[in-house]
Amino acid sequence: MAEEYAEEDFLQLSGLQHFIYCRRQWALIHLEGQWKDNLWTVEGSWLHRRAHDPQQTERRGETLICRDLRIHSRRLGVSGACDVVEFTSSPAGVPLAGRPGLWQAYPVEYKRGSAKLTDADRLQLCCQAMCLEEMLCCQVPAGALFYGQTRRREEVCFSAGLRQAVRAMLCEMHQLAARGYTPKCRPARRCGACSLKPLCLPGTLRGRSAQSYLDMRLSEMEGSP
Repeated sequence: MAEEYAEEDFLQLSGLQHFIYCRRQWALIHLEGQWKDNLWTVEGSWLHRRAHDPQQTERRGETLICRDLRIHSRRLGVSGACDVVEFTSSPAGVPLAGRPGLWQAYPVEYKRGSAKLTDADRLQLCCQAMCLEEMLCCQVPAGALFYGQTRRREEVCFSAGLRQAVRAMLCEMHQLAARGYTPKCRPARRCGACSLKPLCLPGTLRGRSAQSYLDMRLSEMEGSP
C-alpha cells in the first residue's frame, strides 16, 4: 500500500462492505456507477438517515455525540462518514476544538437486521476507527455496531488482525480501481439477495463473459423484425 494516497484516488469507505460481500458488486457500484435499490438497501438507508440527524452534535452528561462525522485517511486512501462518534471525557483522550478537556473517540455504526456471520460490519467499523486515529492522532481501541432488528449494540475491539485485514482489502481495491477492472461474475447463494442481480445477471452469465452476453443480445436485436 502506498505511503499516502492523493485525494483524487480516495475510495469510498462504505465500499469496503460491498467489496467483502462481492468484489464484482463493489466494482459495478464504485467503478461503473451502477446501483439498484431493494428492500434491504432501502431499510438500511432509512436507518442511516435516522442516525444522521440534522442536529449533528449534542451533549449527554460526560458524552459528546457527533453525527455524520466526515472522516478520511491518506494512508488508507479512503473517505466517508461515521454514523455516530461518541466522545467521552477521559484523561486518556485528545483535545477537541472548542471543547474543554480531553475526549476519547468511540465510533458507532448503524446496521439493519442482526449481527452477520462474516466480519464485514466489523471491518467497516475498524476502518472508521483507523481514519479517526489518523485524523485525531489518538488511539481508538473499540467501537460498536447497533443492529436495527435486535435493537442492541455489539462492541467491537479493533484487533491487529482486523486492522491488517482492512489494509489488505483496501490495497486490493486500489489495485482494481487503478486498472478500472470489474471482476468476472462468480454465481453464489448470496446473489439472490444482491440489489444488483438484475444488472449483474449471474444466472445468464454463468460460463460466459459479459462481453459475449452483450454480443449475443445485440445479435438478437439486430435479427429481430
